[in-house]
Amino acid sequence: MKLAIFLTLFTASTAFSPTFTTPSRTSTSLNVARRDVLTTAFTTSSAFAAGLTFASPALADGAVSTQTKNRARGIYGSRIANLKDAVSAGDFGAVVAEKNAFILFNSGALKGDKAKTTEAIGATNNIFAAIRAQDKPGLKKAYEEYVKAFEIGGLPNLVEESGNSQGYSNDYDYRARTKAGTIYVR
Repeated sequence: MKLAIFLTLFTASTAFSPTFTTPSRTSTSLNVARRDVLTTAFTTSSAFAAGLTFASPALADGAVSTQTKNRARGIYGSRIANLKDAVSAGDFGAVVAEKNAFILFNSGALKGDKAKTTEAIGATNNIFAAIRAQDKPGLKKAYEEYVKAFEIGGLPNLVEESGNSQGYSNDYDYRARTKAGTIYVR
């Protein structure tokens, strides 16, 4: 990186610096000073190298893998599963507050399966249609259908389980700092 910055600055400084040469008549012979050849070659090659250094392609691919799907299912699925008591109580505000969990679950956990994603979006729309209509039984029915259709369950509570269970192995795991995030230490 330091070399790239150096080459960029060097190229920029040589490009705008005045040349101190005396005008001379053009010669047809091949008598060229070694210094002139090396200076021209170095300036041209450094500009080319600087151009290659900073011209890198974009590598974003949307990363659809089993791990990213499981991560979305774990994070957003548990948020949706935690709404069970709020839905039973008819708390529309709690469900509306977790609207992004539904959107992110649909786009993350079901990525790659267009039919399931379309079905999930329709089921999410049914949930929010019941909320707009202030229909508590309709909300409960739409929520239960959504949870059943997409097999949504919360993260397991490993804190209460006995035995040697380990929920995660580093702080970047989505289960860290949740009830499923325990580390077994002997």
